[in-house]
Amino acid sequence: MSQPVATRQPSRSSHLSEEILYGAPLHFFDDPTPDVEQETAVATPLATIVELEDGRKQTIDIKEKNGEQVFYVEFDPGDSRDPFNFSKGRKWAMTIVACVYTFFTAYTLSAFAIGVPSMREDLGLNATEAALGLSVYAWGFACAPLILAPFSEEWGRNALYLGSSFVHMMFFIAVARARNLTTIIIARIIAGAAGSTGSTMVGGSLADIWRTAERGLPMAIFAVMAFLGTGAGAVAMAPVEMNEKLGWRWIQWISVIIGGTIWLALFLTMKETRSAVLLTRIARDLRNKTGDQRYRARAEDERPPLKDLIVISLTRPMWLLLSEPLVTSFSLWIGFAWGVLYGLVESIPYVFQTLYGFNQLQVGLVFLAMMMGTVIGFIGNLWQDRLYARYFPTKGPEARLYGACAARVIFPVGCFIYAWTSYSFVHWIGPVIGITIVTWGIFII
Repeated sequence: MSQPVATRQPSRSSHLSEEILYGAPLHFFDDPTPDVEQETAVATPLATIVELEDGRKQTIDIKEKNGEQVFYVEFDPGDSRDPFNFSKGRKWAMTIVACVYTFFTAYTLSAFAIGVPSMREDLGLNATEAALGLSVYAWGFACAPLILAPFSEEWGRNALYLGSSFVHMMFFIAVARARNLTTIIIARIIAGAAGSTGSTMVGGSLADIWRTAERGLPMAIFAVMAFLGTGAGAVAMAPVEMNEKLGWRWIQWISVIIGGTIWLALFLTMKETRSAVLLTRIARDLRNKTGDQRYRARAEDERPPLKDLIVISLTRPMWLLLSEPLVTSFSLWIGFAWGVLYGLVESIPYVFQTLYGFNQLQVGLVFLAMMMGTVIGFIGNLWQDRLYARYFPTKGPEARLYGACAARVIFPVGCFIYAWTSYSFVHWIGPVIGITIVTWGIFII
C-alpha cells in the first residue's frame, strides 16, 4: 500500500494533507499552535505528532535524506518513556540503587586489603605477591571503561549494569575458592574490570534522569558513596578477618552475597536511561508494527559502527592526553591522587600492625579516618558550589577551581603528616590525622 507523502504549505488552518497514515488521519499545520479542535496530529517546523492505529501518539521529525523522507522519532512532551519524565520515586529508587552499587565496587577494595594477612598465611605469599591482588583490581577498574563505554551506546546502560554486576559477583567466587596467586590475580583483574561500571557509568545514568537544575544532590551522593565505600569495606570486614574460622575467604563469600543482593536490586529497579537507545527501540518497534522503514532514530544514522566506537574510545583519550596540556596536567594530577589513595589502602594494615601492634579490628577502625575525610571533602564541595554560583558570571568555568586550589595544599600536607608521623615513638593519632587530610584532599581533586 502506498504511503502518504507529508507536505507543508504556508497556511495556518487549512489542511495540507488528510490521508490515512498507518490507520489514522494525519493533519499538518505550519503554525506550532494549531486550533484546539485538530486532535490527530500537529506538525511544526521541528516535529509532527501522529496518532497511530492503537491510539498512541508519537512525535516524529520529518527529514529528507537521499531524496527520500525519513521519520525521526522523538519523545513526546511529557512522554513517560523519556527518562527525564520518570516519576520522582522512580528516579530516587534508581539513584539510590546505582549509588549503592558504586559504594560496593569501592567497598571491595579495602575489604580485600583487610584480609591480606590471613591470605598470606593461607597461601604462603610474601607482601609483594599479596599486594598484586589489590593493584590488579585497580588496573581492571581503570582500563575496562575504554572498551565498555561503546557498548553502552550500542546496548544501553541497563544491559551493562546487569551483565557487569553479575560478572563482578561471580569472580568473587573465584577468589574465594582460589588455591594459588595466579587465580587471585586473574579473578581480581576481571572483577575490577566488571566493577568499573559502578564508578564510570553511574554519573551518566544520573545525568540521563535528572535535569541540570536537579542534578546537584544526586551527583553529590554518588561522589560521597564512591569514597565512603573505600573505607567501609575494611571497617565491616575486620571482625571477619579476626575470626580464625572465617578469614579472607569468608570476606569474599560475604562480598558474593552482597553483590547478589545488589544485582537483584539492579534487576528490579533500574530501567534503560540512554535516550538514543530508547529512541532506537521505539523506531525499531514502529518499523516492525507498520512495515514502514522510514521510521528511524537519529542514532541509527549518526552513530558510527560499534567497532569504530571501540577504536575511538581506545584512541581518543590517549590523543587528548598527549595533545591537550590542560587534559594532560589534570589527568596526571588526578591519576597521582588515585595512586596515592590505593597505596594508602594497602599501607594502613602494615603501618598500624607493625608499628603500633594493632589487631585486625583496630586496623579496620583506622579506615574510619578515610570516611571522615570523605565527609569533610563533601562539606568542602558545598562551599565550592556556593563560590561557583557566585563567581561564574565573572570568572567563567575557572570558578570551579577554588576547591582545587585548596586541595593542592591539603593533599600534600596530609601526605607529609602521614609519612612523618608513621613511627612507633609517635602516637597513632598522627598518621590517622594524615589519612583524614589526604582523603579530604583527594575527594576535592
